[in-house]
Amino acid sequence: MAGKVVRIGGASGFWGDSSVGAPQLVALGQVDYLVFDYLAELTMSILAAARARNPELGYATDFVSVTLRAILKDALAQGIRIVSNAGGVNPQACARAIEALAAEQGLAVKIAVVLGDDVMPLLSQLRGEDVREMQSGAALPDKLLTANAYLGARPVKQALDSGAQIVVTGRCVDSAVTLGTLMHEFGWQADDYDRLAQGSLAGHIIECGCQATGGLHTDWQDVPDWAHIGYPVIECHADGSFVATKPEGTGGLVNTAVIAEQMLYEIGDPRRYLLPDVVCDFSQVRLQSDGAQRVLVQGARGLPPGPAYKVCATWMDGFRCTAQLTIVGLDAAAKARRTGEAILERTRELFAQQGLADYSRSLIEVLGSEAGNFGPQARGLAVREAVLHLAVMHAQKAALELFAREIAAAGTSWSPGTTGAAGRPSPAPCIRQFAFLLDKRRLQSTLLLDGQEVQLGSDSNFAASAQTSGALAADPAPSGPALTATGETVPLIALAYARSGDKGNISNIGVIARRPEWLPLLRAELTEERVATWLAHLVQGKVRRYDLPGIHAMNFVCEQALDGGGMASLRNDALGKGMAQILLTIPIRKPGN
Repeated sequence: MAGKVVRIGGASGFWGDSSVGAPQLVALGQVDYLVFDYLAELTMSILAAARARNPELGYATDFVSVTLRAILKDALAQGIRIVSNAGGVNPQACARAIEALAAEQGLAVKIAVVLGDDVMPLLSQLRGEDVREMQSGAALPDKLLTANAYLGARPVKQALDSGAQIVVTGRCVDSAVTLGTLMHEFGWQADDYDRLAQGSLAGHIIECGCQATGGLHTDWQDVPDWAHIGYPVIECHADGSFVATKPEGTGGLVNTAVIAEQMLYEIGDPRRYLLPDVVCDFSQVRLQSDGAQRVLVQGARGLPPGPAYKVCATWMDGFRCTAQLTIVGLDAAAKARRTGEAILERTRELFAQQGLADYSRSLIEVLGSEAGNFGPQARGLAVREAVLHLAVMHAQKAALELFAREIAAAGTSWSPGTTGAAGRPSPAPCIRQFAFLLDKRRLQSTLLLDGQEVQLGSDSNFAASAQTSGALAADPAPSGPALTATGETVPLIALAYARSGDKGNISNIGVIARRPEWLPLLRAELTEERVATWLAHLVQGKVRRYDLPGIHAMNFVCEQALDGGGMASLRNDALGKGMAQILLTIPIRKPGN
């Protein structure tokens, strides 16, 4: 493919990702840019607490002290520019730390800081506006810890247009660090919606690091050399098309199945993937092998964005504590459950004696028994080792400190074979999310560059937003030659790949046919009703199915599926990482020849 090519490396998928990504990409990736994603909703509240203790904190410190310390000199020497949302709730402090590091290493670097995502100054106004949570409809909590809007790519573009070598942002959508880079490089305008959709998809593919190079792949056994897995690189063209790949000689796997799984990760309606810069339609995206470890991605379409930002706020809802014990021997699962019940009964009696209220929530899960994740589909084996997972919440920390003291007693009081206690568990604040919409005109973005403030204004790129709700005409349901189904059934994993993700209390499960001609049969078998029944022990809300015929796939969006999601969930799998694995066990009629 002729023309200018921009190579971007995805060096971090979250705060806590491996430190090997950025050095690998600088040494082997031949990249023009490194982009980093650090922020999750819980991360924002952790950073806010850190800033409250020390005004020079509130950003992802590892970005400076570990990552940039290792690569800054080499990256600048190669002309690699860096874009990161590591600024968290204190981007200015992050920039000051980078400046100090550069001075220590004898380097000169031009840093731009993007501000404007903090919604807390508007809180007093919002109190009188009947603000409601997007999923639950709940009212705004009395006290918020953080409230940050997901900004778009335009400020990143303008920072790079101004000559910045490093761009530090606060909260923005994960894909904006990539899209802003591409808008800068190719001069894409705010109404180049199809290109913006492709650029957003490019960012979505690499925003989770090694998930685009074989991490979490359904066929995990086919992914070589996990210890040296390559971090993702995208080769982008002016028309928006791009190739997903990885540095030569690294481990991992890049093929159409891996990229399809990541494309479906944490999305809802693929025809209405809502971002601040564009509404994306991924339903007709096409994936094509472009050689070894290379996948060409084309076909995303875009519409004008809506008039609102999504805001994610966090608030404290009491405290939580989680304990785990290992139980060994015959009837291990039954012994584990009885142990959990005994701990709850005893501590409730102690609460009553001390005038404390009951737990606000509690959950017993016996890991290894399959009951928690597979429910009625659990194989019912008499397991001989199991892990008791006991999670509780309470309005008062003192009550959970009492709970924590009573865990160790199980080691001598009740079940034979009790072991594995890793010290007394510690109560921690329960941080919940509260997502709502905010008119874009109420926020003003600011760019700090060379000690000067540049007002970027509000993101008014929604003049045609009335068209968004009407959007693209629906494509016909995927069809193909009728397949004869045999009487034999096989697990879904024999016919499809799958990956699950989370958005608050919603879990999505992307299912991709292993062979395109199998998709009509899979659609016939995997109805919304059947998937809802299979997952009924976990999903309390609706299950909706969306089609992506371009990659021979479906996306199931399961509401009220994660026990509240994130820190609000007491489940061991609070983020729904196992949901796809559970669905992959559902029996499907085997296609005939």
